[in-house]
Amino acid sequence: MRKIAFVLFCTCLCRAQTASPGAIDVSPRIGLIEVFGVRKSSLQKIRAAIGAKVGDPLPPSEATEDRINKVPGILASRLEASCCASDGKMILYVGVEEREAIHLEFHPAPAGDATLPTVLYSDYLSLLEAAEGSIRGKNADEDLTNGYSLMADPYARLIQEDFPPLVEQNLPLLDQVVRGSSDPEQRAAAAYLLPYGPRGRKSKIITDALQFALRDQEDIVRKNATRALRAVYIGAKLHPEQDVAIEPAWFVEMLNSVVWSDRRNAAQVLVDLTEDRNPETIDQMRERALPSIIEMARWQTLAHALPAFVLAGRVAGVDEKAIKDAWLREDRESILSELTEKKGKKRAK
Repeated sequence: MRKIAFVLFCTCLCRAQTASPGAIDVSPRIGLIEVFGVRKSSLQKIRAAIGAKVGDPLPPSEATEDRINKVPGILASRLEASCCASDGKMILYVGVEEREAIHLEFHPAPAGDATLPTVLYSDYLSLLEAAEGSIRGKNADEDLTNGYSLMADPYARLIQEDFPPLVEQNLPLLDQVVRGSSDPEQRAAAAYLLPYGPRGRKSKIITDALQFALRDQEDIVRKNATRALRAVYIGAKLHPEQDVAIEPAWFVEMLNSVVWSDRRNAAQVLVDLTEDRNPETIDQMRERALPSIIEMARWQTLAHALPAFVLAGRVAGVDEKAIKDAWLREDRESILSELTEKKGKKRAK
């Protein structure tokens, strides 16, 4: 069974839990189902294969994915649950990859035995526990202005403040672990810790390792790498002397992922990377990911739809004020329908 690990800065990921006989059923319940990636396949057949409806417990992931994968035209699928729908229940995101859709190629699974120093990995695990507690206590805000996370939670922040010297001492090893360790938890830890390393002439080591990790086979590694690169970029904007360069191309490709968190996190990074409306990045999004951007911008959960909506407005050439105004008056279609029409006209030619 695929293992789900807690990921820092994350929306809570859940799997269905089965109550023991006679116990109160506290299994997470579905408040909303969003299916994405459907272009030519039967949405009705996909929903039938899901076999769950609003109000039901979250379905078992792998069995459900197996059923969806048998729907004609579907190559792969992924279930991912996020908190929360308007009634406090879970949002079940169901991603599908059709046979003719853009396919993301990841690195082969590494087979190396490199591991992080015990003290560094132990501190990372302690931070996971502290961060989980801070989320429950609604104290999970973080400051990224230094190019890495410093959380509002005092205990979590105390652990994080010890990372920079430890990471500097072990930077070559972290690079080795994130690229070659056979243990995905070790790779995920290295991806999280890398932004705490020194900048300047060593910035490229950090960004190259993290951009390599974006193509890791494991979701947890990609999550940590994506969020780490966003922190690095935010810090570099405030400190140009850090000499940081981040390549947007793979983030654009991730907008087509069958995995919801890939799409969501990549969209957040691209909102930052396209603030200057770089024409090359805008063109990449238009050519490689426009249907996915439009689809994501129509998600019912506003916090999840907003990054893609901003990207849609920028691809459409709409100024920032007009994007904001359309969002605030709840008129997403004024921008999205225009993009859809342009896409249809281009295909007709």
